[in-house]
Amino acid sequence: MTTQDASARRPELDAIRTLVVIGLVFFHSALVFDTRDDYYVKNAETTQATTAVAGLAVVWAMPMLFLIAGLGACHSLRRRGAAGFTRERLLRLGLPLVVATVLLIPLPVWLRERAADPAYDQSYADFLPRFFDVRWEWSDAPFVLEGEYFETGHLWFVVLLLAFSLLLAGLALLAKGDVRPTLGALVRRRGAILLIPAVPLTLICAFVGLEESFAGWSRWAYLLFFLYGFGLAADERIRTAMRRDAVPAAMLGLALFLTGLPLFLLAGEAEDGDPFTDMTGLAIGGRALYGAAGWCLLVAILGLLDRRAARRAPRPADRSPGRGLRLYGYLAAGVLPLYVLHQPIVVAVAYGVVGWEAPMLLKYLVIAFGSLGLTIAAYELLVRRTRATRLLFGVREPSRETYTPSHRSGPKVVDSRGGDAAGQ
Repeated sequence: MTTQDASARRPELDAIRTLVVIGLVFFHSALVFDTRDDYYVKNAETTQATTAVAGLAVVWAMPMLFLIAGLGACHSLRRRGAAGFTRERLLRLGLPLVVATVLLIPLPVWLRERAADPAYDQSYADFLPRFFDVRWEWSDAPFVLEGEYFETGHLWFVVLLLAFSLLLAGLALLAKGDVRPTLGALVRRRGAILLIPAVPLTLICAFVGLEESFAGWSRWAYLLFFLYGFGLAADERIRTAMRRDAVPAAMLGLALFLTGLPLFLLAGEAEDGDPFTDMTGLAIGGRALYGAAGWCLLVAILGLLDRRAARRAPRPADRSPGRGLRLYGYLAAGVLPLYVLHQPIVVAVAYGVVGWEAPMLLKYLVIAFGSLGLTIAAYELLVRRTRATRLLFGVREPSRETYTPSHRSGPKVVDSRGGDAAGQ
């Protein structure tokens, strides 16, 4: 098997993770105005346009985070071993999960109660015991706590990522550390990288269904994306195949998405229709095309970025990083806390804005950009300033791979082979 050099950096993956997490602020702000989605706070006037516009991002964005997470897990597992990998994941993902569940997740739920009932007068302090009135429920693992008000909210991503990582560590122990996949031998022929991984994804989406609360994908599809990322890191031939087939992957992915979206929408317009789980022909067909489109778009994005990275000239050592690169390095280092912080802030801002007498577009822009600014400010003021808060929110301490503005060779960010928090 041909393996990647463990020292090979993939800075474009850090850029994708950062883009997706920042994009989630705009996506969740749009849900305030979406006709279909039952978001925490809803505007009186809604639109169906958000479904179609957001769909092209939803089909690849969260799968991309899981795929990059699998890639980072491969390198981290090799370097640390199963036991060290488990400790690192519990610290980088488990601790922020507990902290955010206690400090942040109850707020959107409380605001939802207040938004739904103008007469609701229970204080936040009185609501908290009701939120944490939970019981164990193993049937929905790894979401093992349930209650009338309790939820993981947007932290479902962290829950799944932690569960997948611990599963991978267990497999590594059983296999005595050798859990490298061998998919690379199967994708040497042109188009194989599109067909072979897409088949199980298509079957899961079509016949197991999708979970709307998990950004429109099944948790089992996310497990596949995570394992595909692990395979991408373990075998250079997969990365080569992605570069080779990137252009046809982009065209095929867009064609599949544009074909499947009308089927999906038509299935939802039927009486009591649920395109995420219905077993009608329209729903199954729409979900199958959705799953295949998602994989093709991932191949296209990763392959095209990898091509560009291979052609890009190295940055002169005597050039200081520009303002845009400094901002990118700053955000890339805080991807997990930005992800954790953003949704409670979006909901809080939306709660105050939806009552305005203003055009829908203006309200959306205020919610989106206001939430983005407040999320970055919260990261800077409440998380980044002290070592204790960085630890609680899963921020890796600065190292030689971490962005430093004064470095003359340009911006350095925690790279995707090291196993940093959100998405790794």
